[in-house]
Amino acid sequence: MAGEQQHHQQEQEATAGAGPLHLVVFPWLAFGHLIPFLELSKRLAARGHAVTFVSTPRNVSRLPPVPAALSGRVRTVALPLPAVDGLPEGAESTADVPPDKVGLLKTAFDGLAAPFADFLAAACAAGGSRRDGEDPVAAFARSPDWIVVDFAHYWICPIAEKHEVACAMFQIATATMAAYFGPRQENADHPRVTVEDFMPMPRWFPSPAPAASLAFRRHEAAWIAAATQLNASGVADSERFWRTEQRCRLLFIRSCPEVEPGRVFPLLAELYRKPVLPTGLLLPDDRRDGDDGDHGNGSTHEAAARSSGALQWLDEQPSGSVLYVALGSEAPLTPASVHELALGLELSGARFLWALRLPSGGASTTMLPPSPLLPDGFEARTRGRGAVCTGWVPQMRVLAHAAVGAFLTHCGWGSVVESLRFGHPLVMLPFIVDQGLIARIMAERGVGVEVARRDDDGWFGRDDVAEAVRRVMVVEGEEGKMLALNARKLREEVVGDDAGRQGRYVDELVNCLQRHCFTE
Repeated sequence: MAGEQQHHQQEQEATAGAGPLHLVVFPWLAFGHLIPFLELSKRLAARGHAVTFVSTPRNVSRLPPVPAALSGRVRTVALPLPAVDGLPEGAESTADVPPDKVGLLKTAFDGLAAPFADFLAAACAAGGSRRDGEDPVAAFARSPDWIVVDFAHYWICPIAEKHEVACAMFQIATATMAAYFGPRQENADHPRVTVEDFMPMPRWFPSPAPAASLAFRRHEAAWIAAATQLNASGVADSERFWRTEQRCRLLFIRSCPEVEPGRVFPLLAELYRKPVLPTGLLLPDDRRDGDDGDHGNGSTHEAAARSSGALQWLDEQPSGSVLYVALGSEAPLTPASVHELALGLELSGARFLWALRLPSGGASTTMLPPSPLLPDGFEARTRGRGAVCTGWVPQMRVLAHAAVGAFLTHCGWGSVVESLRFGHPLVMLPFIVDQGLIARIMAERGVGVEVARRDDDGWFGRDDVAEAVRRVMVVEGEEGKMLALNARKLREEVVGDDAGRQGRYVDELVNCLQRHCFTE
């Protein structure tokens, strides 16, 4: 972060005449959202602005620490989450509940409207506006200039408008996914009703290729279609998104044109009829702390210490020989799918480090999981070339390790962009939401191979896993060489000098925020 601050000193000086912004940042209650919102907050603070980060008490306590140099410019506000019948006690994020309880978490989340209204009223009570030369810390004492919200916050914009505070939406998924989902009017003009309707890219997406290849499988499209239906909160996810987006002045996307197909960003500006800006990939700066990927749960230094066994095991492996396996904290794994994945890794003959989430939650301090979770004899048969961790794994440090040569991933966007930083080819096993679309994008770029799955229900077998792993890991073969080369090229194209190329997207975003404040 210090290097980025130095790099952007001129940009800060250029915009200092307008005074620092005060931004309220409020992500949805999932660590795949909390972490990118925090990374964006850190970059805004590094450019001399004040950020109030809002969440719930337990989530705030589980966030990785902000660098000391920025701690005065990023403050946290914890709003107590209301109790809801059927929601487990202490559950404050999607990592704390099974999938069938997420609707109840949204119900509790909607209960934050009143306490947020009280918070904003108090924050705006002092009034005031930006002043030239104002200290960023002093900006906390005046009204916020912006509220940066997530997809779920349909109730925030009316509250903000009463206090003349502008709202912007930050989408942590790809620009292609934003185009696929589309605004309310396009969906009304071209309705999608059946699961089959949700499989191809929509009519408003440019064609021909790559649109033809960017399709969801049937079992993936079923998850997308479900987002248009009412859930336990009484509000469909699609309705949350549209109500929020329509009243936001700006739309930010955690991506950049270099990694997206075609002219997606110009299309988004046309579709949503507002400025749509890339934030860049917002890659974590510190590989030692807070590098949780989207399989983590906000673990602390203590958890990093517990996971040191994984790094020690990697230290003993040959360079580029290990397949890192991590499927996130919320992939709908079944015992059968865990067994098939395990047996596929065994059949492949590859070295592997597997960050395996325990179905019942909790973290183990050992390298090996309870035996019922894996096939009989698996641990003994793979001993020496495979290791399994059921505790938290520092994903960025693992991906940065010289022994890692490829990444078997569920294609959560957070994990994929972390892998891009190190130029690893991918073995791709997508499950839900936008993961299938991300897998198709990466396949189009020639940096990964998907595990073959049945289209209707998504079933995969051990032979499917073994084949995909061999195609990526056998670097003596032409395909393995090309995948590795393409991954390194994509790293240079997309990441390059992160503080320079990626940092310029945040500079442009800040300039846009400066120009579009509510009262200007």
